[in-house]
Formats: sequence, structure tokens, C-alpha cells
Amino acid sequence: MATDGEAFRAVLAQWPSGVVIVTTGAGGHWHGMTASAFSSVSLDPPMVLVCLARGTRTHNLVAESGSFAVSILGKDQAALGRRFAGPDADRFSGARWQAGQTGSPVLADSVGWLDCRVAHAYPGGDHTIFVGEVLAAATPRRVAPVLFHSRAWSQLADPLPDRIAVADTGLLAVLRARGYSGPRLAGIARMLRAAGTRVRLFDLYGDAPPPEDLSPATASALITRPEQVPAVAAAGAGVVEFRADEHGPSPEATRTAGAGEHGPILEAAQRAGLATVANVPDAFAPGREHRVVAKVARLAALGCDEIALEEGGSAATPLRVRRLIQEAAAVSGRAALRVGLRERHGIGLVNALVAMKSGVWRFDTTLGGVDGALPAEDVLFLAGELEVASAVDRAALVAGAAELERSWGSVLPGRTYRFTN
Repeated sequence: MATDGEAFRAVLAQWPSGVVIVTTGAGGHWHGMTASAFSSVSLDPPMVLVCLARGTRTHNLVAESGSFAVSILGKDQAALGRRFAGPDADRFSGARWQAGQTGSPVLADSVGWLDCRVAHAYPGGDHTIFVGEVLAAATPRRVAPVLFHSRAWSQLADPLPDRIAVADTGLLAVLRARGYSGPRLAGIARMLRAAGTRVRLFDLYGDAPPPEDLSPATASALITRPEQVPAVAAAGAGVVEFRADEHGPSPEATRTAGAGEHGPILEAAQRAGLATVANVPDAFAPGREHRVVAKVARLAALGCDEIALEEGGSAATPLRVRRLIQEAAAVSGRAALRVGLRERHGIGLVNALVAMKSGVWRFDTTLGGVDGALPAEDVLFLAGELEVASAVDRAALVAGAAELERSWGSVLPGRTYRFTN
């Protein structure tokens, strides 16, 4: 004897699922409904299925048109999902929709969408199982999905990364300015590299130290011209950095011209077998999000290995950090995002936590925070408290910071170098 409907629904309510909006454009008119009965079917050819209740208007229009689209909702789109689940006659107002290849509308700022042609339709009790061949697909942005569980709308907690890595991009420049040189400077660089930190060995204002017998991956150099690439390799550095300044008056100008000037540096570094890092300055300034995202997209298209979003004169806030990383991640492709944050009024570590929760695990830092950047030992302390691993030896950095303080003449800005996890 079959179970009763209420018990069946109660059990299925315990299964958490994502939420999609299934739409169709039959007869030139858009219609759609919220659904959770959605699944992938095949990779080759790409196929998905949706289960729609017979008798609903969406079911009838999908059967009539032979096409449908699926838009996956993000955690900030629960209200839109509720609208498509209710009797609202004007469901498509207030959101950005665009017609797909089949004429079915897709949500332009969804987590992802699929435009499908119906390949098969199978009876499934009081539903029809529509199997669609995917003709077009996109992931407009990266954000946690909205969930439906126990007949309530919910969302995933953002996961922490498995590990983090830190680079020191400021200490040697500060020490040179204070008169450190020769073996003393080289010894500090070696200590940082031996601890597992990537170190910016030289930049526009300092010469390269002698090559070391350490991994080139632990050393970088900031340059402005492709002719400087051989000097980077000769210094034993395996990473080329350059500043991807943003001067364009608009996102379109940035896309078409802003990053092209960096092509020769990227090409020279790639020919030399060196990794590349583009530093986008003042990335978290108010009003620059769209231009920075366009810059990230262009740099990724040029083949940059890493793109560093640097906090500058405009203080980063947790919300701006979150928003920019999510938007940049959606266009960065294979390029890894990293962030360089500053310590302001105790917010630096909060921003670092937000960055980790947004998927970033590479950080640009400075030992002791002597240039205002977030100290490496503080970021690693936070990671340790969160049980996030790192290959960097924090104890060695703590010892290095204590030694630096003795020659510095005053207490360093770093908050945690006096104690271990």
C-alpha cells in the first residue's frame, strides 16, 4: 500500500534543494514558475530535466513551444522565487530578463542559466518530466544559492578555504627606505622565503638582492617594462608583478584599451616561464566596482596568472570587499584572485575573514604591518583560529617580527606577533 501524501511530502521536505525559475516564451509571451524538481541528466550531449505539474500554465506552454529555460537563484533572490511561486500576474517586473536562443527568458543576474530545447517528455504521475537539450548556458555571477528546506527558504553558510597563502609585498621596500641594505636585507628576505612566504624582492626603488638557493616561486619583482623581465629571472624570482592602473573614463574604455598596455609584460614573462601578478590599486574605492571588474576580465583574458585587488587610500569595508570579490570571481576565469588589505580601526582582519568566506585564499601582507598593510602573522593567526591550514611557518614570522621590533625602535603595528595560536 502506497504511503499517504502528507507523509510523503513531510519526508521530501527534509531534502534540501536549490531553487530555479522555469520559463518559456511560447507565442511571444513570457511565462514561468518556481521549481525545485530540476536535475542534470547528461554531459554529452548536455541535458537537464524539470518536472512540471500537469495542468499548470507553464507545463502547457513548455509542451506547446518545445522549449524552456532554467534560471538558478542566488541567496539574495528569494523574493523573486516567492513571486514566481505565487499568483502575481506581473512576475517579470523588477528584475533583468533577456530572451534566450529559444525565445525563453533567462534571468540576467542569476547564479546560472540554461536555455533548452525539449528533447523528451515522459509521464511522471501527476507531473511531466521534460528532458531538455541545453543550447546555451552562462554563469553571470558567483554567489551562494538560495535553498528550500523543510518548506522554508534558506541559504548555505559560506565555506572557508582549505588553506591560505601569504606574500610579503611591502617589507623590503620599507627597510630600504630606512637604510637597511646588503646582507642584513638579504637575511630578512631569506627568513621570509624560508618560512614559506612569497617575497617581493625588488621594485622600482630598490635593486635585487643576490640570487638565493630557494624556490623561485617564493620571490617576486614589481616591474613596469618588459625589458626588466630578464633581471627578474636573474635575481632568482619566479614571479613578475605589475601595476594595472585604471584610468579609463568608463567600463567600456577599460575593456577596450585599459589593460592592453600590459600585454608586452605578460608576453615577456610567459616566454621566460615566469608567473604573472597584476596589482589593481585602490580596488575597493566607492564607485569603482564596475571598472575594476572590467579590468579583471581583461587581465584574465590576457592570460594573467593572478590578479591582486589592493586596498588603497579609500578604506575597504566588509560589504565592498564581499561585493567586489563576488563580481570579480565571476569574470576572472583561470586567474586566481588575491587581496591586499590594510589595517584600519581593527577592520582589516574583518575584511580578511570576509575575503576568505568569499573564496579568496591568497593575501598580500607586510611583516609587522610596518607600511599599514595587514600583517602576515595576523592573517595567519586568524586562519589558525578558524582551523584553516597554511604552508607558511607562522612561528618563524613571529620570531622575525620580534627581531624586527628590536631594531625598529618602537612597537610594530601588528596585533598578534607577540603570541602564537
